[in-house]
Parts: sequence; structure tokens; C-alpha cells
Amino acid sequence: MRFVLVGFMNTANYYILYLIFIHLASLPYLISHLSAFLISMIGSFYLNSYFTYKVKPTLKKFLQYPLTYVVNISVSTLALILLVDILGLNENISPLIAQGITIPATFFVSKKVLTNDNAKGEANE
Repeated sequence: MRFVLVGFMNTANYYILYLIFIHLASLPYLISHLSAFLISMIGSFYLNSYFTYKVKPTLKKFLQYPLTYVVNISVSTLALILLVDILGLNENISPLIAQGITIPATFFVSKKVLTNDNAKGEANE
């Protein structure tokens, strides 16, 4: 449930940034998507560390965390291109649909990265 709450918060953060980039900064939708995605990923790392999994954020985890989003950014970017360029859907709504597709994979990969050290003990960090 905490993952879902953080996911909603992160999606809202991403979407607000996306709209700012696309409308106020007049960036193309893909540049807006990638920029908003990267910025919101940092917030997601801290929210998932402290709130979802209740683990101490470390530099090692911070550097590994983008790996959890490789699948997410790949699938969401391809879905966004499909939705906007091929299906002709509105570029304001399409990012929300694209992000929704990626939630299950992101959960499992982020859990593995953020909680993996706990099983081994974090005495070295």
C-alpha cells in the first residue's frame, strides 16, 4: 500500500513537471517526458527508501536505483510514442497512461535494489 501511495505521489510530481516543461518551457513532449522522469526519479528514491521500505538511503543504493527505472523509462517512452505518434492520443493525457503500464515491474525491481542489503546486513555502510 505504501508503494502505491508513493507511486501516486511520484506520478503526480512527474506529471506536473511534464506539463511545466511542455507548456511553460515549450519543450517537445519526449524531452519533457525524459526530463520530468529523471527529476521525479530522485524524489522516488527518497520516498521509497524512507516511507515504502523503511531503509536508510545510501550512496550505493542511490547509484543503483536508476537501474530500477530502466524498464520503466523504456516501456513508458515507447508507450508514449505509440500513444501520441501512432494512435494520435493527446500528449497531455498519454504520459499518465504510459506510466500506469510500468507500475508492476517498477515495484519488484525497486524492492530488490532497496531491500537487498537488509538481508545481508548493512554493517559496512
